Amino acid sequence: MIKSSLYDEKTFYQKFIEDLSTCQKEVIIESPFISTERAKRLYPTFEKLVKQGVRVYVLTRDPREHSQSFEVQSEFEIRRFEVLGVQVFICTGNHHRKLAILDRKILWEGSLNILSQIKSREIMRRIEGKKSALEMFRFLKLGRFIKEGV
Repeated sequence: MIKSSLYDEKTFYQKFIEDLSTCQKEVIIESPFISTERAKRLYPTFEKLVKQGVRVYVLTRDPREHSQSFEVQSEFEIRRFEVLGVQVFICTGNHHRKLAILDRKILWEGSLNILSQIKSREIMRRIEGKKSALEMFRFLKLGRFIKEGV
C-alpha cells in the first residue's frame, strides 16, 4: 500500500525540512528556478546534510534560459551550492519538473518550485516507499548522472 499525503505552499517546507533532517545517504531535488530568498532558507539544512556525508544533488534549468533577474540569482546560488558541496546539474531545453527523491524512500512531486517558491499557490504530494521513489529515479534516467545503488 502506498502512503501519500498532500501539502500546499504553507505546509510543504516544514514537512520537507523534517524529511531532509532524517536523510542519511542522498537528496535529489529537481527545481527549475532558484531564488536567493528561498536558497537562504534552505542553505543551513543543505550545509548540515553535506557535513554529515549526505550527497545532495540539484537539477535545475540553465540560468541562461531565465529572465535577467532570475539568471543572476540562479548563477549566484548555483555557485554557493557547489562551494558547499552540493552537486548541481544544469538542464537545458525548458526544464520544468518539480520533485525531490530522499534516500530513494520518499518522493515529493507537484507544482512547487522547491528552490524558489515564495508567493505562488502550489501543491505537492509526498509519497512514502522505495517503489515509487525508485520508479521516478529510473523513469527520469537519473542513473546516467547519479550512482544507481543507494
